[in-house]
Amino acid sequence: MSRPLTDQEKRKQISVRGLAGVENVTDLKKNFNRHLHFTLVKDRNVSTPRDYYFALAHTVRDHLVGRWIRTQQHYYETDPKFYMGRTLQNTMVNLALENACDEATYQLGLDMEDLEEIEEDAGLGNGGLGRLAACFLDSMATLGLAAYGYGIRYEFGIFNQKIVNGWQVEEADDWLRYGNPWEKARPEYMLPVNFYGHVEHTPDGVKWKDTQVVLALPYDTPIPGYRNNTVNTMRLWSAKAPNDFNLKDFNVGGYIQAVLDRNLAENISRVLYPNDNFFEGKELRLKQEYFVVAATLQDIIRRFKSSKFGSRDAVRTSFEAFPEKVAIQLNDTHPAMAIPELMRVLMDIEKLPWEQAWDVTVRTCAYTNHTVLPEALERWPISLFESLLPRHLQIIYEINRRHLEKVAAKYPGDNDRLRRMSLVEEGEPKRINMAHLCIVGAHAVNGVARIHSDILKASVFKDFYEMDPGKFQNKTNGITPRRWLVLCNPGLAEVIAERIGEEYIRDLSQLKKLLKFVDDEGFIRDVAKVKQENKLKFSVYLEKEYKVKINPNSMFDLQVKRIHEYKRQLLNCLHIITLYKCIKKEPNKQFTPRTIMIGGKAAPGYHMAKMIIKLITAIGDVVNNDPVVGDRLKVIFLENYKVSLAEKVIPAADLSEQISTAGTEASGTGNMKFMVNGALTIGTMDGANVEMAEEAGEDNLFIFGMRVEDVEAMDRTGYNAKEYYDRLPELKQVIDQVNSGFFSPNQPDLFKDIVNMIMHNDRFKVFADYESYIKCQDAVSALYKNTKEWTKKVIRNIATSGKFSSDRTISEYAREIWGVEPSLAKLAAPDDPR
Repeated sequence: MSRPLTDQEKRKQISVRGLAGVENVTDLKKNFNRHLHFTLVKDRNVSTPRDYYFALAHTVRDHLVGRWIRTQQHYYETDPKFYMGRTLQNTMVNLALENACDEATYQLGLDMEDLEEIEEDAGLGNGGLGRLAACFLDSMATLGLAAYGYGIRYEFGIFNQKIVNGWQVEEADDWLRYGNPWEKARPEYMLPVNFYGHVEHTPDGVKWKDTQVVLALPYDTPIPGYRNNTVNTMRLWSAKAPNDFNLKDFNVGGYIQAVLDRNLAENISRVLYPNDNFFEGKELRLKQEYFVVAATLQDIIRRFKSSKFGSRDAVRTSFEAFPEKVAIQLNDTHPAMAIPELMRVLMDIEKLPWEQAWDVTVRTCAYTNHTVLPEALERWPISLFESLLPRHLQIIYEINRRHLEKVAAKYPGDNDRLRRMSLVEEGEPKRINMAHLCIVGAHAVNGVARIHSDILKASVFKDFYEMDPGKFQNKTNGITPRRWLVLCNPGLAEVIAERIGEEYIRDLSQLKKLLKFVDDEGFIRDVAKVKQENKLKFSVYLEKEYKVKINPNSMFDLQVKRIHEYKRQLLNCLHIITLYKCIKKEPNKQFTPRTIMIGGKAAPGYHMAKMIIKLITAIGDVVNNDPVVGDRLKVIFLENYKVSLAEKVIPAADLSEQISTAGTEASGTGNMKFMVNGALTIGTMDGANVEMAEEAGEDNLFIFGMRVEDVEAMDRTGYNAKEYYDRLPELKQVIDQVNSGFFSPNQPDLFKDIVNMIMHNDRFKVFADYESYIKCQDAVSALYKNTKEWTKKVIRNIATSGKFSSDRTISEYAREIWGVEPSLAKLAAPDDPR
């Protein structure tokens, strides 16, 4: 056998990484040394690896600048939150610079992969929602859409997770500590945002007086499209105190305190709230939501008015055309304040009458819902609004008055419906329902997978759907194939390109062409080989980072996502214990070896989620140290799961666990990443799993458990966990083992809260799907023994994953909600004559 290629050699032969032209390489080396010298003020004798990373990042960024400026010029001429992860490699992929940079760094005696590892993840969002926004930005640039992503430049993103004695401990994520080479501060576009104060109705209109002002300082990050010379902008706002902050009314000696108090204003962009699928009604959070909205709307209106590149003079004064020129997509209810804020600006500042302002607002805004969990829906206490945003509360009341008039006219005498559809929830305290505000103030409302959109229409927003069915749509989520295939799995990307060419990177539906290779021995072998190489590489990484040795020939069984009861990591735990008991019972039997990896963060205040992490690590401690088990079963908790870890583990996965209770996961996007990277899915008919099964054929996924109808039927009759516990001896043994303290001998009642919850108030019905899940897992183990048949299923999954590109999702938003046409045209490169 020939020796395996090194990563270096493998990269050399990969066409999808761009060609390493000699002049390219010479240029890059020259610029690398120039940045090391002039930007970082270092020479090779004293430089650290981080200096080299920054020099490389600045060198790559130089290639963006000309394209970035030219893209913005082009948009003016033609008049048309984010879990970003790392930027360096993604930029090299999209600019076709990867091989040239690799060669240049190699000639300079450095290893590009080592440098890439130095970059911090930009963890500016929670779970899937924040990462989705980043995929969408990549697709919008690739499709040539004049789009801006807006958010907050959090000083501290999602916390870093440490596991100490099996428990999650949070650490601040100081991702900006060493600076961020990709961002450019734009103090010349700083904007004021107002809070507190009171409202006066004067002869020349409504005035919001005596407010506290906080300044919003924008930082721009370039977002390159895939090899089309388009570079869009992500603009993140940072909070700054104005220079006269708290100085107006300071007494003698108050000056020092006033300057120290500037921190209070600047706290707005200090830290990301780490809750995923849970609403916490804190004043600082509402401040953050209004801060990003108020700054963004001022920015949009400035750009609309001055529609000449580089000009800040207002050219347009009429807002007639605003909805034709501007589309605002509200990514969940967090930016819902855009609706009353746009109304405030149009009426109080631009002096439009209510009817016209409302028409402009509704035609401009559209709302995407991302969850059906009641505890995740934002419902802000009115008392908070009264002090923080008094004018907006008045506007919301008026929106509600007019909205309820319409409801009453359509359904006379139906007071219960009025109560259900009101933006104001009566109760103690009274609250504003932000989802209702979004539906009323938007011209389109969508869910993020077909089943989710159907649930919205049938239950969560049923009254609104009945009143205006034309407003509701579906836009199934997607992922960018640039980051989630070409960048993270170059081996697979290349094997695919050898068979069907490279166009699939821009048009993922072309993966369908792989169906004719399902029985091709050579292709089956190549796909299996790439998977094995990815597993070996990840095993080496695990051993280095986590000090655990795993069997790379075992099945890699993965569940990586936020830790939440509805995602049912507990069901996975029950399977692990069941498997463990089987091995102990028949130690000489042939078992399909598995390495089960679970990763994800728990919200810091979510007790049950933190207990679940402790249970997983406790099970691992027992299983991994049992000599009878050997390397047939290993349980690993992947600490600090984030984008850069996902990029390593997803290409190595054999099995993807998508096991939420049917009707609870809006879509999921991890499921799609695993599918395109050649893992098979074990899952319920929930979220996008339904459409994945439809695309690939249900027999190419391992589908188990209740469907939405079954869950609804059970909700009507009542779910009784004890019934399953009494009926299924295997399940009873597993629960008794946890309850007895087998996995926590030093603290036998450690897991009593989990047992108590799962036996008496489990909203997500873990036991109801246990039997079906275990049976399905047995089928998984059986098929895995047959590498060829397993790989054929893998190929069918990869070949039918094309629908799940974010390019498709964004094309649908563009055509069906924003009213613009995506384009695959290439802009002129900066050095082309115009």
